[in-house]
Amino acid sequence: MADDDILEIAGRAFRSRILVGTAGYPSRQVMLDAIDASGAEIVTVSLRRVSLTGDTDDMVELLAGRHILPNTAGCSTRRDAMLTAELGREALGTDWVKLELIGDRETLYPDAGELIVTAAEMVREGFTVLPYATDDPVVCRRLADVGCAAVMPLGSPIGSGLGILNPFNIEQIVRRSPVPVILDAGIGTASDAAFAMELGCSAVLLNSAIAKAHDPVRMARAMGLATAAGRAAALAGRIPRRNYAEASSPQLGLIGS
Repeated sequence: MADDDILEIAGRAFRSRILVGTAGYPSRQVMLDAIDASGAEIVTVSLRRVSLTGDTDDMVELLAGRHILPNTAGCSTRRDAMLTAELGREALGTDWVKLELIGDRETLYPDAGELIVTAAEMVREGFTVLPYATDDPVVCRRLADVGCAAVMPLGSPIGSGLGILNPFNIEQIVRRSPVPVILDAGIGTASDAAFAMELGCSAVLLNSAIAKAHDPVRMARAMGLATAAGRAAALAGRIPRRNYAEASSPQLGLIGS
């Protein structure tokens, strides 16, 4: 990727456009190797997995040198999400938070109404909010309007690996959003990550697709390459789709003509 193709979120610049999670790996060493292989600069971690006791294997110490993005995974109420974000700010010394506010335990879909209200409250409290949202252009626009630094629509349910089920909605969110759009949830393989970038997303965030792969490190490398390739393709611009053939070689001068 060109040196000047920078992802900017809340005034901070990043060269990598893949964000990765830290849950579900077979070991911490595999997790660290996979993060390295992906090229990710931003790593998201649940506050429940961060030690406040100063243990030598504390997640914060393991991820030193990367931008840690604490998340509110598991929260289903505004109160719980706010408390978790405040604890994360105190423990990690960062105002950044990936806001997750789950409205349904079966689908793990966000509670859109409470999400917007909670995001607005967090912004007022000085947080840099990156909310996990449904793939609804109206919801994502409202999240941007209340001051979120980015919006993170799902491609399909968390951990499903189904890819992007509604590319039209993702394109509409990208087209209307004044802030970066980061596809979050549902990616299963490298082509899904590339497709998200081709649709115009600024970045992708994924966890299960890497952590639960047979070879997490190799999959992480593939995801990093796919994200970069999809971004390059989006910048280059694809040819128009046609319902008929169009020869790529000139027809004049053919033998026998």
